[in-house]
Amino acid sequence: MAEGHALNCMRHMAHIAFIGLGVMGGPIAGHLAKAGHQLTVYNRSIGKAKSWAEVYGGAVAVSPAKAAEFADIVISCVGTDDDLAQIALGRDGVFRVMKPGGLFIDHTTVSARIARQLFVEGESLGLHCVDAPVSGGQAGAENGRLSIMCGGTEPAVDAAKIVMQAYAARIVHVGGAGAGQTTKMVNQICIGGVIQGLAEALRFAQAAELNLDKVFEAISGGAAQSWQMDNRWKTMTQDSFDFGFAVDWMRKDLGLALEEARANGATLPVTALIDQFYADVQAMSGSRQDTSALVRRITRA
Repeated sequence: MAEGHALNCMRHMAHIAFIGLGVMGGPIAGHLAKAGHQLTVYNRSIGKAKSWAEVYGGAVAVSPAKAAEFADIVISCVGTDDDLAQIALGRDGVFRVMKPGGLFIDHTTVSARIARQLFVEGESLGLHCVDAPVSGGQAGAENGRLSIMCGGTEPAVDAAKIVMQAYAARIVHVGGAGAGQTTKMVNQICIGGVIQGLAEALRFAQAAELNLDKVFEAISGGAAQSWQMDNRWKTMTQDSFDFGFAVDWMRKDLGLALEEARANGATLPVTALIDQFYADVQAMSGSRQDTSALVRRITRA
């Protein structure tokens, strides 16, 4: 069976084509190389691919198709729906050269629509596709501690898990094709709301002239505690936003959630409002700042 072939490939060291070596993809590919897999990498900027190969070894390809030519598994981590469609379905896309039984794992945060499209296109070619967006940010990628939410068939996800465990702390199969992407939308909806609440709470504490370190000590061990509070409260008090997940990317992700909500009938009034708040931060030259820069639009008393 094709599924069994893919699974067997990954129980031994696999030949992996990795497409996209940005702040997330580069470290993920690095963990795969350290785990002993044979990698051929492609990046739109070939200089970045060559720099990666100088550190981790492996081969550098001049196109996605060339990277995937002899691969058992293709993993992508690019930017947008259009980027993903191009590297998968374009003239030099990986689907043109992947052999039946091959496994395609996508870590890009994109629409559920394109995830389902790739699943159908891949199925017609005998390929097994897993939409597997990640959470945990650059630090999670670098430390190999990502949370991965997967959509696809059970055999394909089980096969993908064997490879993904090199860089994940948690891997959950949440449903069929596109379910990984819709779960990532849930994740971003939650994060946006938490950051806005944290921003308002911080400005309230400042207006009340409270000791912010003591406030954090008092509330971070109770019901208000969150990852955002633990990791961003102090930096937000210092107006430090030059790290983490950029506002531009958060707006892209919230846009995907709002688009999906229009399709499935969900109501997201707070998410829509926070999306506009992030537009305000972009207008304040905060496009590349961390998402916690949301606090900037709330003036101090």
